[in-house]
Amino acid sequence: MTNDKQLCRLEFPTFVQMPTRWMDNDAYGHMNNIVHYALIDTAVTDWQRDHGFFNKEYDRFEFMVVESGCRYFSEAAYPDKISVGLKINKIGNTSWIYQAGLFREEDDPCFALGFFAQVLVDCENRRPTPIPREMRDALKLLET
Repeated sequence: MTNDKQLCRLEFPTFVQMPTRWMDNDAYGHMNNIVHYALIDTAVTDWQRDHGFFNKEYDRFEFMVVESGCRYFSEAAYPDKISVGLKINKIGNTSWIYQAGLFREEDDPCFALGFFAQVLVDCENRRPTPIPREMRDALKLLET
């Protein structure tokens, strides 16, 4: 679960840059809450792709999201450019939890703080499976 306090940029080991779009704004003129989740999902997927999680050697696995959430501290809106800071607070035997700080332009601290728990699942038996060493090593790059 996400914690209650805003985090600063220095608390995240890596960032993924994400643009906002005009359609991300809602009737109140700020970014709709569902967009926060889409930004987090895309940032996590981009990071995983960049670190080989979708290579052929891992095609027998699926990454199942089992829990997610987001705490909002302030607003963002188009045309803000968003930096999504990623870190991992916990790596288990078959699962891990990303924490994602959403930052507007060069602002510090984050305007939203989300989390994204994934379980590695074997495609054949549909059961959780241990995280392979190479994947665990990549995840440890984000561990705090």
